[in-house]
Amino acid sequence: MHYIPPADNGLELIYSDESLLVANKPAGLLSVPGRGADKQDCLSARIQRDFPDALVVHRLDMATSGLMIFARGLQMQRRLSELFRDRFVTKRYVAVVAGTVQAATGEVNLPVAADWPNRPLRRIDAKTGKPSLTRYRVLAQHADSTRVELTPVTGRTHQLRVHMAAIGHPILGDALYGDPASAPRLLLHALSLDLPHPSGNSPLNFECPPSF
Repeated sequence: MHYIPPADNGLELIYSDESLLVANKPAGLLSVPGRGADKQDCLSARIQRDFPDALVVHRLDMATSGLMIFARGLQMQRRLSELFRDRFVTKRYVAVVAGTVQAATGEVNLPVAADWPNRPLRRIDAKTGKPSLTRYRVLAQHADSTRVELTPVTGRTHQLRVHMAAIGHPILGDALYGDPASAPRLLLHALSLDLPHPSGNSPLNFECPPSF
């Protein structure tokens, strides 16, 4: 993979306090460093330049834009990781998918497994896949595409991309599971995050609209 990260024009911080940071990751930027000297520019590295105590809690695919949380220090990293693990964090995404999604709401409940011969791809596999659940809601219909809100109940790698492709509606611009020529980028954006504050359990609600 030839990696050309987007220009570093400064962080788009959505929120910061002594416990956590929330940033809007641009599409095309790695969440964490990849293998090789050419893949060290990433959101976590950019964040840590200004906040040396910032630690990764979760990730977004390189092609996906949107909200990412970083912990301030090890104790907060452990606490936030527990909130993600125990499903106290609600994530919502916006995507534009190919075709007309007929049902106004629905869910995709298909097990996702690693496709080892074709890494880093994932695939639907009833035998070896892990339980994976995505809920969707139609936001708008276009001539040959549909804007949807996606809520992953589980957090498997590439889950939203695999699930939408599996039901015949790949996300536009998806170079792995759809047609990369259908859009100039993957039209998938992490829109919102809802969670209890790791220090005091008061509710936190973050939202950042997509650029598409």
